[in-house]
Amino acid sequence: MSDFLAETIASIHHPNEDIARATGQRLDAKTKPQGSLGRLEDLACRLASIRGEVPTGMLEPVIVVAAGDHGVASEGVSAYPREVTAQMLANFESGGAAVCVLARHAGARLLVVDAGVMLLPPRTEIGHARGFRSEAVDDLCETGNIATGPAMTRRTAIALVERGIALADELAIERVGLVAIGDMGIGNTTAASALSAALLPANPALVCGRGTGLDDAGLERKVNVVRRALEVNGLRAGDGNGLVASDPLTTLSAVGGFEIAFLVGVILGAAARRMPVLLDGFVTGAAALAASALAPPVPGSLLAATRSPEPGHALVLARLGLEPLLDLGLRLGEGSGAALAIPLVRAAVAILTQMATFEDAGVSRA
Repeated sequence: MSDFLAETIASIHHPNEDIARATGQRLDAKTKPQGSLGRLEDLACRLASIRGEVPTGMLEPVIVVAAGDHGVASEGVSAYPREVTAQMLANFESGGAAVCVLARHAGARLLVVDAGVMLLPPRTEIGHARGFRSEAVDDLCETGNIATGPAMTRRTAIALVERGIALADELAIERVGLVAIGDMGIGNTTAASALSAALLPANPALVCGRGTGLDDAGLERKVNVVRRALEVNGLRAGDGNGLVASDPLTTLSAVGGFEIAFLVGVILGAAARRMPVLLDGFVTGAAALAASALAPPVPGSLLAATRSPEPGHALVLARLGLEPLLDLGLRLGEGSGAALAIPLVRAAVAILTQMATFEDAGVSRA
């Protein structure tokens, strides 16, 4: 582990519960019965505890969508061909993807990161000024097939994590108040399933879902691929009673994805800078699971936007201690669920900062 990564991890602390209580007292003074806004009040308190201060204005949101291609796609684990990853990045650039629409609706800036994508259009056609950047390491454009060997070297995994941390540092300097994260990559729910199975640990059959729309045969094939990935990468326990993970970075490099590793870094960097992180679905949840394995206080900085129908996601959220803000059956990824939840986060801050108190409004208390 590099000094940069170790220092980032060491600087991540648990949320400030004193600030959370002070925020709750402020909410109790508002013109409403105590607790009557339910989880919206809890959300305001959590935001304050993460930031270490009571918000005094709106939090500027950014949605970071990391994209990467996966060698395991050659195993037939997705209903879509691998070239769709690059095609969707072009769709992001033109503003036609779901997250583009939802980000505009939420008033959030969208930042799309190429963490290692094959078949991209020429760079002149991917407009960096319009929120695109490349963070691919050594021009790598696809992970190894995890069913036959490791996804990447440990050095590559660390480099991608560090680049994610560096991006979070940039966003903090720009005074971003909320970092929402999403993913794009054909085959990435297979990588997320393998990573989750190793880190929870859990049986592959319990974490694998239909992803982009697999039929029964495709789902069975996916489960078997994840089993093979864990076995060939040495992540199966010797006693046969379950799966064990080695250190998180080794596990990440063995069965993760380029975009997942990058998002691990974004989560770590944001947590170190006291920026709340709004997770999207299963793939970002797997990244959060890896980040929390590296730095146990990380879950305290996380918010879950949604619960995916992917069976592994519920297990991941339970391990992280997170209850999703929305439960709409979303399984698209891209950060779409996170974009939908941003207005709820803004509403929680607005209630705290704009709603009148009993004293200000001249309203009698109970």
